Amino acid sequence: MNYYSLNHQSPIVSFKEATIQGQAPDKGLYFPQQLPVVSKALINGIENISDVDIAFEVMKPYVAGSVNDEELYHIVKETLNFPVPLQYVNTAIASLELFHGPTLAFKDVGARFMSRCLGHFLKHEDREVTVLVATSGDTGGAVANGFYGVDNVNVVILYPKGRVSPVQEKQLTTLGKNITALEVEGSFDDCQRMVKEAFADKEINEKKFLTSANSINVARWLPQQVYYFLAYKQWKQKDTQPVVCVPSGNFGNICAGLLAKVTGLPLGHFIAACNVNDIVSHYLQTQELKPKETTATLSNAMDVGNPSNFVRIIELFHKQFPELKNNLSAFTITDEETINTIREVYKDHGYTLDPHGAVAYCALKRYLDTPPGGRGGGFILETAHPVKFPDAVESATGQNVNIPAALEEMMNREKASVVMQPDFENLKSFLLEGQK
Repeated sequence: MNYYSLNHQSPIVSFKEATIQGQAPDKGLYFPQQLPVVSKALINGIENISDVDIAFEVMKPYVAGSVNDEELYHIVKETLNFPVPLQYVNTAIASLELFHGPTLAFKDVGARFMSRCLGHFLKHEDREVTVLVATSGDTGGAVANGFYGVDNVNVVILYPKGRVSPVQEKQLTTLGKNITALEVEGSFDDCQRMVKEAFADKEINEKKFLTSANSINVARWLPQQVYYFLAYKQWKQKDTQPVVCVPSGNFGNICAGLLAKVTGLPLGHFIAACNVNDIVSHYLQTQELKPKETTATLSNAMDVGNPSNFVRIIELFHKQFPELKNNLSAFTITDEETINTIREVYKDHGYTLDPHGAVAYCALKRYLDTPPGGRGGGFILETAHPVKFPDAVESATGQNVNIPAALEEMMNREKASVVMQPDFENLKSFLLEGQK
């Protein structure tokens, strides 16, 4: 499989080259040159196929020519060594729980897959790679965990000061070794802008070998398709196509789900559940894609005012707005609605949502309750464990969120970060002079 830049000013590259580069030289995102067709045998027999075998079959065409079958199977087996259960909240709505991995967030699958691919590609290299990544919450912890201790890889994570939860901050600031956290006194969009400027800076790239671990990287973005296959495997009403509702910030996860649908997975309508950082909701109403200043919310991983991956969704539907709108809707959910949803779902069904899952649940319920939205129900993606957002969850439910044993020791570790102003020159100085 080869990949082209969405800016169409860079050479076609292999999966290996796209993974190592992260972003194309013309600053475009890489996109598959041909979209594979999902095997009917996989769909028809999916209930009897192991999760690892499903992931292997899904990812095989995307890595062809760069990763052989034996190595790919090893990578997906290490990536998916935790459950991904579909829990029915009620008869109409199920929750795909993506928080059973090592950092309790959906980013674990993509980060683990990418780290193992990059480790494989660098195995016989004597150069060091710097993985540079901006995070609005969960990406940082997942990337830190996935790349921790990987030979020849240094990880630099930028996160917005005071805008990630205490658990999220501990996950990306307490590992040390080859992981460095930069605490930026600004928003996620400031962090993402600084990272993009670093990739565009000639001097940095002459002296440092940079790659990205955000979902702009194909090795982070593409394996997220697997979630949707595992959800369909567990979906009880195979005679109906489930509506799929995804809490959306940078739009990599929902883009992967739409890719799975376009290539043959029988899923119904998609809903982008947004908080008030809702430029895609605005776009679907007006066809104007206008970035805006980020507003801090309870669902902080979705606090993105300029989502990078939406251009891939536009490409997926051949830049045809009617085709895109036939497959995708968006709803804007406020913090007040988020808290009310956590409270009501816990009270009525005994199920605890995190703020991101609550945004998705509220949006899906709104869609299903609006004719002709029913269509047999659907599922949300519950992207993070409620323990990451104890204040919001405990105030809504009146119950303490139990800290998993794996987190207790980490929460007692000392935070280590480098505080930085949201100025690219500060990041440049750090990369060229301050990084070990």
